[in-house]
Amino acid sequence: MFKQLLNGKSKTITSAAIIIGAASLASRFLGVIRDRILAGEFGAGDVLDTYYAAFRIPDLVFNLLVLGALSAGFIPIFTQYLREGKKTKAWELANQILNILLISLVVVCSLLFIFAPQLMKLITPGFSPEKIKITVDLTRIMFLSPILLGISSVFGGILQSFKRFFVYSLAPILYNIGIIIGALFFVKIWGVYGLAVGVVLGALMHLLIQIPISFYLGFRFKLIINLKDKGLHKIAKIMVPRTLTLGITQINLVIITIIASTLAVGSLTVFNLANNLQIFPVGIFGISFAIAAFPTLSALALKDSKKEFIGSFSNTARQILFFIIPASVLLIVLRAQIVRVILGSGNFTWEDTVLTMETLAMFAFSLFAQALIPLLLRSYYAFHKATLPFLIGMVCVIVNIFLSLILTKPFVLFGLHLDLGVSGLGLAFTLSSILNFSLLWVGLRIMTGTLNEAKILWSVSKVLIASLVMAMVTQFMKYGIEPYFGTQTFIGVFLQGLISGLVGIAVFVVVALALRMHEMHTFLNSIKRRLFKNKENYPKMGIDENVEM
Repeated sequence: MFKQLLNGKSKTITSAAIIIGAASLASRFLGVIRDRILAGEFGAGDVLDTYYAAFRIPDLVFNLLVLGALSAGFIPIFTQYLREGKKTKAWELANQILNILLISLVVVCSLLFIFAPQLMKLITPGFSPEKIKITVDLTRIMFLSPILLGISSVFGGILQSFKRFFVYSLAPILYNIGIIIGALFFVKIWGVYGLAVGVVLGALMHLLIQIPISFYLGFRFKLIINLKDKGLHKIAKIMVPRTLTLGITQINLVIITIIASTLAVGSLTVFNLANNLQIFPVGIFGISFAIAAFPTLSALALKDSKKEFIGSFSNTARQILFFIIPASVLLIVLRAQIVRVILGSGNFTWEDTVLTMETLAMFAFSLFAQALIPLLLRSYYAFHKATLPFLIGMVCVIVNIFLSLILTKPFVLFGLHLDLGVSGLGLAFTLSSILNFSLLWVGLRIMTGTLNEAKILWSVSKVLIASLVMAMVTQFMKYGIEPYFGTQTFIGVFLQGLISGLVGIAVFVVVALALRMHEMHTFLNSIKRRLFKNKENYPKMGIDENVEM
């Protein structure tokens, strides 16, 4: 049974998304624990500023050299070989990608290790010499992580192509466990450097969990590199614009780091903590569904089944919005309780809490856009189109940088004198994300002719009604139960947020069922498929069971 669980193949997009989403929920929950430990131990100050700044260059390397090749190129080409029965070519391609990535990552990380002091001075101009030195040391340790994660991502691409999402989804959980081990135990041994060692441990665990199933599926390591291979050429053609897209996104984060380093001490920490909280629902719903849908979208694009492609895209988009809109509403209504419960301990002060919840609120208004962008991007990649997303991304990054420079400084709007500070970074990110989503949507619609917008808008209107009712009930409950629990203790704030949130969610479910939302029935039926072996063993919910989700 355990073997079947590890090697189980997901047959529909929704069932795959449930697996990925559940694992993502566990991973994000561990991420929350990680952030609480870090915030409680160090507060929003110099130590965490250096820790988050140290991630910037290793993340840049990983995104440019790894994600560009794998997310845009490797999976579609590898999947194509498998569908055509060319397993030998598929495994040769996997080996070549692995070997090329490994060599590239070792060379690049070695060079950056040497020039880390110069790089840190550029991206953290507001840091003191002592903070820069610590950041350099942390960065050098962390350069091991993109190498390990790069190797791991090749195996992850293999598992995605074979639709073995369970083990693939466990890898991020182990990554966060490694970081938590670093925060809890390694810090006591090596001080702040223990945080970086924890990151490396997490990356190693991320790799080790995916190797056995990849070998079970047929992978065997071979030291081969054939630069004339047609599969490599196809991947290179696709990955160049994708890598450029990721590059400008990473440059955007680097510039945000630069701007945050010039603001008040702790601003970079506040931005990252708020970002981690708002990424929680995006990761569970947006990214999970996008990852689950990608193999299906790639296969439909390969067969030139445009009608089926549009149907699959529309269904997936509606399912994402069904979850992300109410999640956004809860995040806004309960932002104070969420931040205080998750981060408000130890050295994390009330002032830190206020700054984080203000920044979180700014992020929350664009969650719908952020959750749909991964699906939109993978839709382009399924058609082997990556140039337009790059151009759109470049425009949006420029807009984000421009807005960040304006909104983090005092300004006047409609006669009001505003000083948003670090929350201005969140507002700039939100506005540029909505622009990014809008342009990607228009571009994809031009390519396909339609995206079933009428169905999506009808679905969204129902979700908005249910979410509005949920918001009012949650707000009423929040203030109604406050006198009974108080807001001066952890348990009081926790119970206030928990009870209000659960009642709100229950109300949302009731309204969704009353409005006969297709997405609610699809979700419930997908869960039932997991509980019953045969479809005939459970009652249908009044929808077409043949619709693939």
